[in-house]
Amino acid sequence: MNDWRRRLDHGLNIQPGEGPAVIAGLLLFYLLFTGYFMLRPVRETMGVAGGVDNLQWLFTGTFIATLACLPLFGWLASKVRRRYILPWTYGFFASNLLLFAVLFARDSQNLWSARAFYIWLSVFNLLTISLAWSVLTDLFSTEQGKRLFGLLAAGASLGGLSGPVLGTLLVAPLGHAGLVMLAGLLLLGSVAACAYLQRWRDHRPLVAANEQPVSRPLGGNPFAGATAVLRSPYLLAIALFVVLLASVSTFLYFEQARIVSETFPDRTRQTQVFGLIDSVVQALAILTQVFLTGRLARRMGVGVLLVAVPLVMAAGFVWLALAPAFAAFVVVMVVRRAGEYALVRPGREMLFTVLPAEDKYKAKNFIDTVVYRGGDALSGWFKRVLDLLGEHPQLAMMIGVIMALAWGATGFWLGKRHEGKALADDGLPRT
Repeated sequence: MNDWRRRLDHGLNIQPGEGPAVIAGLLLFYLLFTGYFMLRPVRETMGVAGGVDNLQWLFTGTFIATLACLPLFGWLASKVRRRYILPWTYGFFASNLLLFAVLFARDSQNLWSARAFYIWLSVFNLLTISLAWSVLTDLFSTEQGKRLFGLLAAGASLGGLSGPVLGTLLVAPLGHAGLVMLAGLLLLGSVAACAYLQRWRDHRPLVAANEQPVSRPLGGNPFAGATAVLRSPYLLAIALFVVLLASVSTFLYFEQARIVSETFPDRTRQTQVFGLIDSVVQALAILTQVFLTGRLARRMGVGVLLVAVPLVMAAGFVWLALAPAFAAFVVVMVVRRAGEYALVRPGREMLFTVLPAEDKYKAKNFIDTVVYRGGDALSGWFKRVLDLLGEHPQLAMMIGVIMALAWGATGFWLGKRHEGKALADDGLPRT
């Protein structure tokens, strides 16, 4: 049994003593993503219900709500010890889910409640996922990140795979209110997994000359994340990378809403299609994360994780411009999302392992939420303007090619800078 376990750990790039931390990290992501993906198909259906032509308003509302959350999270990160930032934030969101459960139990068809939930879940998604990765970049070294982040991200994909299945099975007996309550309980389970991970690191402290102890608050002001990004070319490049990622995703998202609404007029069928796409995406992502991501990062560097998907997406946009059929779109959408979960997201998080603790929480959160949703909002209105100028999907797809190539070039530069920082600083975080 021990020999079998050693072979498994070696195959997964797990070193002695890291097993419990890997399991805790997997659970952290699995429980978080299971709850989120139970609710995601409902959110997509609510967005379509308000009209595809009005999606840009929901994106703008999400961006405004994200801006409002920035100083609140910045204040919390400045005043609370790092080990308590995630539990307090997740606890707050769990109370929000309880409120939505009450609203849905009273009137599940209320359009304004649906819109509020769409915006809330979009903010919740980015903030909670960004914070989970902040904890991991804080607790694992650069070398550990290259080996383990792809594997840990598989927990997110497993949750993304089981979430839609559970949502489909439970929505009838529990209703939307029951699903929201269950998602809140799963979120609290993520808090418990994070607490275990923190205790594991307490017994194996990282040695870093300029690392701030987790027992102390980060200090600074609530807007320190934004100012840090403006001062650092490295962080600015990460922000640009995220804006281009969001823009490519938004162009495809709008096309997804349009094509699905035209192909499947029934709302139940729409939810089933969204759920099926989610399931296929997560299955492909799991296989890549477990068997490929870590090996690529260790042998070829972080840059390959950041460049591969943009180049594939450039080719995908060309395909859609030439053959804008539903089947072609589904293939491109699945490849884009699976590649983002399996390659781009772990690679993007590895970029933060060479930064100070304050940047891992505040600057990272600013980029992952405000910058990302700002890119969503701007590209959403840009896509809407293109649609109003004329029904020429090919034009939008060719603009997507340009954005994808710029996205890949930015990822290549970031990969080079990350490797340089890791070598020059010997893994010690420094902007």
